[in-house]
Amino acid sequence: MSDTVPLTGEPLALDLINTCTAVGDLLATPADLRAWLGLQADRFGEARELVTADLTAADLAAVRDLRDRAARVLDHVRRGERPPADDLDALNRAQRAAPAVAALTWDGAAVTAVRRRAGTSVDRLTAWLAEAAAELLADPAVTEVRRCAADDCVMLFLPSHPRRRWCSAARCGNRARVARHYRRHRPA
Repeated sequence: MSDTVPLTGEPLALDLINTCTAVGDLLATPADLRAWLGLQADRFGEARELVTADLTAADLAAVRDLRDRAARVLDHVRRGERPPADDLDALNRAQRAAPAVAALTWDGAAVTAVRRRAGTSVDRLTAWLAEAAAELLADPAVTEVRRCAADDCVMLFLPSHPRRRWCSAARCGNRARVARHYRRHRPA
């Protein structure tokens, strides 16, 4: 697995933060953002329309700013420290810019409620991401978020097992096992 392929499957806020890797920013262009949204589309219904939207450099800048602020807040919170107030305010502003409403519809058999957001596409996107960050930051499990044990990796993960050490068994775990094997079996 390549370090230029985004890790997915962690809480959404961690997936976003993990787009800033040791080898560079995986959200360098609007096309990169669109591709990342495609990987996350099953988590947010409106992401499907954003995958085909004409995302701009300004949209990308807004998402990257939100990512950086969420990362700073997470860094403080997981150590039990007070996060920067301006970063918390920015995450709250992003959520308020596109409030979610449970839109009621009739599906032919019953009333269903689907969460919809008002606002521009970038407001909806950043509100969705800020809400995901808020959910992670307010979760008591936030203190369990770990950095990958690989020396050359900066990825974060929320371990599902207390012995988990790597962001991905296929990525960093495999490299660590191969290096350990090489050290044990190399010629003297």
